[in-house]
Amino acid sequence: MNSNNLVIGVDFGTDSVRTAIVNAIDGAEISTAVFNYPRWKEGKYCDPGRNQFRQHPLDYLEGLEYTVRQALLDAPPGTAEQIVGLSIDTTGSTPVAVDRQGTPLAILPEFSENPNAMFILWKDHTAVREAEEINALARSWGGIDYTCYEGGIYSSEWFWAKLLHVLREDPSVAKTAYSWVEHCDWIPAVITGQSDPATMKRSRCAAGHKAMWHESFNGLPAEEFLVRLDPLLAGLRSRLYDKTFTSDVAVGNLTPDWARRLGLHTGVKVGIGAFDAHMGAVGGEIRPYVLTKIMGTSTCDMLVVPANDLDNRMVKGICGQVDGSIIPGMIGLEAGQSAFGDVYAWFRDLLLWPIENLLIKSTDIDQAMKDRLIAELGEKLIPALSVEAAKVPIDESGIIALDWLNGRRTPDANQLLKGAIAGLTLGSDAPRVFRALVEATAFGAKKIVERFRSEGVRIEGVIALGGVAKKSSFIMQVVADVLDVPIKVPRSEQTCALGAAMFAAVVAGLYPSVDHAKTSMGSGIETEYRPDPQRAAKYRTLYDRYTRLGEYVENEVLRIRRQE
Repeated sequence: MNSNNLVIGVDFGTDSVRTAIVNAIDGAEISTAVFNYPRWKEGKYCDPGRNQFRQHPLDYLEGLEYTVRQALLDAPPGTAEQIVGLSIDTTGSTPVAVDRQGTPLAILPEFSENPNAMFILWKDHTAVREAEEINALARSWGGIDYTCYEGGIYSSEWFWAKLLHVLREDPSVAKTAYSWVEHCDWIPAVITGQSDPATMKRSRCAAGHKAMWHESFNGLPAEEFLVRLDPLLAGLRSRLYDKTFTSDVAVGNLTPDWARRLGLHTGVKVGIGAFDAHMGAVGGEIRPYVLTKIMGTSTCDMLVVPANDLDNRMVKGICGQVDGSIIPGMIGLEAGQSAFGDVYAWFRDLLLWPIENLLIKSTDIDQAMKDRLIAELGEKLIPALSVEAAKVPIDESGIIALDWLNGRRTPDANQLLKGAIAGLTLGSDAPRVFRALVEATAFGAKKIVERFRSEGVRIEGVIALGGVAKKSSFIMQVVADVLDVPIKVPRSEQTCALGAAMFAAVVAGLYPSVDHAKTSMGSGIETEYRPDPQRAAKYRTLYDRYTRLGEYVENEVLRIRRQE
């Protein structure tokens, strides 16, 4: 390496964007910066009651510009000149309708306040009906089952279901939209000046896991299939893409305008984007058969397997298996839970309701004090509950919960499913209910591990990344006990951004492969949680109860659905 060995990893999360400037020699962080999306923070364009979650593209552009510039300000003088590569990861599937030039419709004045013209966030579940139609058609139309590499079940969280829902719901968007673009494709295209939808380089990760793209299909689902699904899709396939690219490939260099806006130079190479969990898995030093769990508001569980080991087997009920989606040259397998940290946040908000809605009416204290109290309680509630819940014996409360508060992603995606809590008594206090919710999320994680194993994919270890893994030893110990497997937590605070930086180092030519970059730039392990044999044995009994409760709730949902 020469002296120009700095790279940038940009991680677009659910609530904010994070940028890290990293030394490609050893992975050391030079500086970082975070930007909270202002429109998202205000709750704009979202309707939780309808499971509608949309984000404005300006939140992304403003966040990118702010965090790169701020990270440069916090870095030593001369840093900008030494940066040679930049790669990004985003949530997904998070698509948006674009015009002929590749501009998201929400940037156009006439669509600036229209949620249907904005990025449809990964956890938006407004397209349940469309997902059901895709699944039914894929199994009945007499041709290829295009869901076969998606675990056999297409989800309302994914590309085709979302865009079809918007096209049906909003004729103005349907009329104006030329094509559709994933968030992880759009940012690299914009900053390299290659946003034309007809020539834009598309992510193998996004296309393979969420858009039913596969080489054996010659790309995306056939026109005949799409038109049978809905005539509104006629002609769209030709305005999308056939080829996809792994994230060790460069999109191009920064344009002069974006080099100026970011405080960089036009020599910076920009890589193909990917989803946060996939690049985060690389940042966490994923290796074959070690399940890498990105544990935040939801979870994404990643595996890499040598192609020859799968022997053309298709793993049922997961979120896809894609050649090169995580590490080029290996099959990437994805699973996950639709809600993890969001389950705890829901319970926190439930307990805070009287504080936020009754305290606000009090005339005994001023507004500034009210705001401080609400903020302080919100910050301290989950840690305090964790301390008390840890004191509750595993078999004492008798409470069992389901973690399906945002539907079920894996195994066997079903976003119609609901959460549940059973076994409550007059002695069921907040710490006991909280413990049951934590156990429920751990049981949901166990379902994923069991599915991989039942499909012949072994699990040799677990690596945990993300906010939950770094912040809560109580939750992590419960998960280790339930899985009955040691869990290792990497040292890096920003594994997704670090993973993006590793790809940037490959794109810039500093390393010949992702494996080389991962080996040199990995942060190592900070903590390991080991299961307790006695607790693990007790959890096996509770897990059986969780399974039976889940079967009951799922049957009830199906019964109600049939009546509708």
